[in-house]
Amino acid sequence: MPQLRGLRTRLVVAFALVAAVTAATTGALTFREARTGVLQQSQDTVIQLLRTQVGRLSEELSFPPSEDALARFATDVAGADPSGTWRVLATYGDLSATSAPDDAFEELTPALRDAVRSRTATVFQRVADGDHTSLVVGMSVMFASSDGGRHPSGVSVFLTVPQTTERAYVDALVSAAQRATVPALALAVLLALLAARGVLRPVRALRRATRSIAEGRLDTRLAVNGSDELADLSHTFNETAAALEESVAELRGMEARARRFAADVSHELRTPLAAMSAVTDVLDEDAARLDPDTATAVRLISEETVKLTRLVDDLMEISRFDAGAVVLHRDEIDLAESLRRTLAARAWTDLVDCDLPPPGTLRGRVDPRRLDVVVANLVGNALRHGARPVRLRLSGGDRLAVIEVLDSGPGIPDSVLPHVFERFYKSDAARTRTEGSGLGLAITAENVRMHGGTVSAANRPEGGAVFTVRLPLPGDEPAPGSGS
Repeated sequence: MPQLRGLRTRLVVAFALVAAVTAATTGALTFREARTGVLQQSQDTVIQLLRTQVGRLSEELSFPPSEDALARFATDVAGADPSGTWRVLATYGDLSATSAPDDAFEELTPALRDAVRSRTATVFQRVADGDHTSLVVGMSVMFASSDGGRHPSGVSVFLTVPQTTERAYVDALVSAAQRATVPALALAVLLALLAARGVLRPVRALRRATRSIAEGRLDTRLAVNGSDELADLSHTFNETAAALEESVAELRGMEARARRFAADVSHELRTPLAAMSAVTDVLDEDAARLDPDTATAVRLISEETVKLTRLVDDLMEISRFDAGAVVLHRDEIDLAESLRRTLAARAWTDLVDCDLPPPGTLRGRVDPRRLDVVVANLVGNALRHGARPVRLRLSGGDRLAVIEVLDSGPGIPDSVLPHVFERFYKSDAARTRTEGSGLGLAITAENVRMHGGTVSAANRPEGGAVFTVRLPLPGDEPAPGSGS
């Protein structure tokens, strides 16, 4: 049986089951009481009429009676029923006579005979034969003695009455109960739908509000009506949403302040760094004429100044991404030629094996400067952290350009792979210094995203890491927010 998932369905089914059980229980109890009442009334009427008739006719009965007298007595007793449905058996010792000739009186059981012989009270029994039910009544004929008491005369009278009318009444009760069940179930379903509507209205409002919160509209609130559990739930939701809005606003404020601080610090550092770079350039030219210790110190200062300058430039670039100030300046270029220029500008042509298509084969509408940053960061990362040979591969198809940078190093640990594009992430927590800024791959990911593409990192089965960039070719929709 399929699982009932909808709250409305569960409520309707529950109401229908409750209504069905209630209708069945009520119908059964009503039927039992009505059946008992009908049969009791019929039984009392028959017994009372039998007693009256026997009491009246027994005064004319001679003792000891003959078989003919018993037959007349039985016939006269049966005549008390206007409908003519009574069948009477009269016995006295071994003598017996019935109101109908040759009536076997099969309904009379030995137990009922013994009960009549052993007691003076009227006894009765219902006997079923197939679909027919009969009431069998037995009583002893009493006579008055000289001392004023009443004593058994030895004559027993047995009466059989078919309960056809009573059975019809009972069948009518069953039919009425069955006919009442369908309206009861229909009413239960209607009530269930009304109840479900009242319950589901605030639940649906809560669902819409939750979805609105998930979409970023943190000012969403629910109307609180009443004081029931659903009203408490709505009130709790409003409190939770208010606390969440406050927390998110505080976090956004802290994030904005942090971005502004990084941008301000980076901007303020650029001027002194420019001066320091100019000084270190002069010192590098004169390092050969300095004593060894001074020359070593000068070279160290120069290297650290270069690293600091790169870090400040990367921080400025990340700040622009965070502030949404980055705009793409697209131009349709030869992608293979752009990749060759990137390697040549950094003197990497002899260090990197290229697998590029012929000139003019693969063109794309991209921002040349940012594509240069993407390729330079990936190739530089492979040269620094991987091992040669490093290969740069470009392919295209299905309106997609694929750039792959492969190295032959130890690869990337599985625990590090999900985090390689995070800012300042370090695979070795004990390592406090790195050659790069820790932002190169994060900037690469942002530039690729601005182009509407994706970048991923993986390990090659034969060893080494592979970084894959997928960029849409002309004919694809540009990324939202990108300029031309």
